[in-house]
Amino acid sequence: MIRVFLVDDHAVLRQGLRLILQAVPEIQVVGEAASGQEALDRVPVVRPDVVLLDISLPDVDGLEVAQRLRDLAPETRIIMLTVSDNRQDVVRAARVGVRGYILKSADAEEVIQAIREVVKGGAVFPPRLTALLLEAMTRSTPDQVAFTERELAVLRLIARGLGNKEIAAQLSLSENTVKTHVRNILSKLNARSRAEAAAYAVRAGIVPNEDSSPS
Repeated sequence: MIRVFLVDDHAVLRQGLRLILQAVPEIQVVGEAASGQEALDRVPVVRPDVVLLDISLPDVDGLEVAQRLRDLAPETRIIMLTVSDNRQDVVRAARVGVRGYILKSADAEEVIQAIREVVKGGAVFPPRLTALLLEAMTRSTPDQVAFTERELAVLRLIARGLGNKEIAAQLSLSENTVKTHVRNILSKLNARSRAEAAAYAVRAGIVPNEDSSPS
């Protein structure tokens, strides 16, 4: 069962999301919050698998909430569900460790698939927003980082948008081994998200730009 927590200051939107998600057999909505502070208070207690989080909240900025939840509930994956397609918001979301960025214009199936994907260890950024993200994050020349051959193989697949389960299948590894490699890669890069790792792979020429789509 995938446990989901909703954070949005619009009650009607939360109600609509709840009805959509509760119709999915493997998803359970375990809580809601109408403000950033309420989310910060409740999410660490409820410990959901996924938080659907709006950027525009009446008190604490949604991206600030996401950054603080990394410490308060590190095992919880965060998907931004927002009307904002501003490049700065997308880049900041990736840098604070958000695992998905979905526009509110997305249909219900896109939201459901995003939840499933981040729970599997993947990341979900729509192609148009991914292009903005990579453009913003590939402008500087990267420092040289020493990876093992296996870490390079994992990094290439991360940059192609594969989740941990898919990488494990591709490389004939256990999913736990892949998770260890991903942690090591992020640690070496001092990166907070798979999207940042993918951007590094492009900058460093580890993968060509056209192959990189952390989605």
